[in-house]
This record gives sequence, C-alpha cells and structure tokens, in this order.
Amino acid sequence: MSKTIYNRIKSVLAEKGKTNKDLADALNIAPETVSSWCTNSAQPSVKRLFEIGEYLNTEPRDLLISIKK
Repeated sequence: MSKTIYNRIKSVLAEKGKTNKDLADALNIAPETVSSWCTNSAQPSVKRLFEIGEYLNTEPRDLLISIKK
C-alpha cells in the first residue's frame, strides 16, 4: 500500500538549499518532527505551515500537494 503524499516540504527545503535541521532550528522544534513531515508520516498544523512558509519565503499553499488534475 502506497503512502499518500500531502506536502512538499522536503522538496521545497531542497529547492531552497535548506536541511531538516535548519528548519527545526528555525522553528525551535525537534529535527524528528521535521523528518516526520518530510516523509509524510505526520503533518504540520496550519499555524506551523505558515511558519514554515515564512521561513522558506514560500506561500504556505505551495507547500501542499495540489489535488487538481
């Protein structure tokens, strides 16, 4: 069974040349939390999504996978 992908945090981090640890340090959270978001085994809250977007200079909606086809 394949895992559903909800966010593109891992991709955007790579595009911006940032690591999971960079994001974790910026948000003052555990690197394991960021890792769980990057593997889509957990999802950030809406508030965190905005904080991630601000750190990465990216619109929060651009961190999500579009369901439009």
